[in-house]
Order: sequence, then C-alpha cells, then structure tokens
Amino acid sequence: MNKIFSWVVLSLISGALLAGTAFSAEGILFKAQLAGTNYCHLKFPAIREDTLHWDRPVLKDSTTGDIVDFYGRCDYDPTGKDAVWSARAKRHIKNHQEAD
Repeated sequence: MNKIFSWVVLSLISGALLAGTAFSAEGILFKAQLAGTNYCHLKFPAIREDTLHWDRPVLKDSTTGDIVDFYGRCDYDPTGKDAVWSARAKRHIKNHQEAD
C-alpha cells in the first residue's frame, strides 16, 4: 500500500512540475495530473455568488482565500455547468441552515 501511495504522490508532483504555470482554464491556481490519466488535483477560486445566474459566472479574486480544492477530471471548468450547479446547491443549503 505504501508503494502505491508513494507512486501516486510522486506522479502528482511530477505532473505539477511538468504542467508549469500555463493552464488552459482561466483561474486555475494549481494543476497536478496523475500520469497517464485524466485525473487531476486542481485549486481555483470559488465562484462569486452574485454571478451564479449569469451566462458565464466569474470567479472570486484568489486573494479572498475562498479556494476550491478539487480532485477529478483534468478538463473540469471552474465556471462550467457542474461548478455552477454545485455552488448553487451549497448556497441553497447554507441559506436554509441560516434560516433555522
């Protein structure tokens, strides 16, 4: 098990070094790809709540510290349909918790 874990960590670090700082998706702060897969560790700012119903939502400024730590598809779009759905669901739950 330790050998597998070490391989995964080494692969993620290698991917991060190979990825450099040029990312195709705007707003991605960190991207590490597991070698030979479409599985990535991404970090990016959360979506601004006031833009959740816009055609193309906007990410918060990275200096706010509201950073999403994502593990999944490398082509994940932080302002795409899945991200917006997730952010809307989290906001809905938060609003109901505050109302109670």
